[in-house]
Amino acid sequence: MPPRDPQPDSERNLALDELSRAAYSLSAADARLRGRATRTPGALSLTHARALRVLAQNGPLSIRELAAATETTPPGATQLVNGLVAAGYVTREQVPGRKAVAVALTAGGRERHDERQALLQQALDTALADYDAAALDSAAEVLRRLSVIYDRL
Repeated sequence: MPPRDPQPDSERNLALDELSRAAYSLSAADARLRGRATRTPGALSLTHARALRVLAQNGPLSIRELAAATETTPPGATQLVNGLVAAGYVTREQVPGRKAVAVALTAGGRERHDERQALLQQALDTALADYDAAALDSAAEVLRRLSVIYDRL
């Protein structure tokens, strides 16, 4: 087998280092967004927005189901729901014949979700206008793989 050209490995290592830096930057931006969400009425963290999206797509869910769908723990989902209830975006509804409660979107929660999705879609479309569908699919796959790596760390 012929020896490998060292240049591609060096370029790859630099590219992986840049990806790592970008991932840290994304994580820091998420932390700043979470901070704003705790201080600014109406602001939504990514976790809050993800919960609203899941509820908009699936309808009412138990805390356990919401936790699974938002990739958090049931105690974390309970805390998340507490904040969304306080904001008026969701309600807790007793499920007849069961001890569990269902978390459901309010009209205000649906409106906030729709508003947030429209803003996100517009921002993504504008910021990533020069990327075709294949490049966006590749970026999404990279982010999914980074999630798996972070879960292992």
